[in-house]
Amino acid sequence: MFSPQERELVREHLLRLADADDRIVAGAEVGSIATGEGDRWADLDLTFAVAEAADVTEVLRDWTQNLDRDLDAIHLFDLPFQRTIYRVFLFAGNLQVDLSFTSASDFGALGPKFKLLFGHAVDRPHMPPGSAHHIFGVAVHHAVRGRICIERGRLWQAEYWISALRDHALELACLRRGLEESHGRGFDQLPPEVLDFFGGALIRSLEREELLDALRKGIQGLLRESEAIPEIAARAEPRLKELIAHESFL
Repeated sequence: MFSPQERELVREHLLRLADADDRIVAGAEVGSIATGEGDRWADLDLTFAVAEAADVTEVLRDWTQNLDRDLDAIHLFDLPFQRTIYRVFLFAGNLQVDLSFTSASDFGALGPKFKLLFGHAVDRPHMPPGSAHHIFGVAVHHAVRGRICIERGRLWQAEYWISALRDHALELACLRRGLEESHGRGFDQLPPEVLDFFGGALIRSLEREELLDALRKGIQGLLRESEAIPEIAARAEPRLKELIAHESFL
């Protein structure tokens, strides 16, 4: 695995690359390192503003070629968002580097983990946390699909849906307590009694009874953590309980 020193060398290389590229007019660090919270395993997140006269896709192409040639970086995937493109790389030592490029007129912080390194940023509204209604609705969908997959004998697919149900219920638990819900970032900060309860929703085998038990626990946990949306939860509760009240659908 990479060391913090190796990560810093990559960071310095990227900032030199930005300094030498006239199309880059501002840059910032984002993520845990930007706020001093990053540990020795933290990945590297840098975001750059591209001059309005330049083409973001051309900058991405040139940087990708440079990093592939000079640092053997592997381009994993892109994630477009509004006028920003996030490109994720894997460097030597399994260092993940997330680079994002935005037109200068839209370059600014979307959240609190933003540290301007050079240039100027505009004020942008911060991204709100996830919607409890949306998370609950998606979790209910997963519960239904998981139960049907059990009946169809598609046990691996059932495991996929039931595990996703559990994770969304944990996201609701995070929202209730003011913790970051996305990508499981707040899960380990949840109270022990909450995590102990959801331990029953962990799938330990693909046996039918094990899958049904995990589904039952996941649904119970989802309903316990849905106090932010009492009306929709109350309407969905009897239907969710139908999923786990009978041994099979006949």
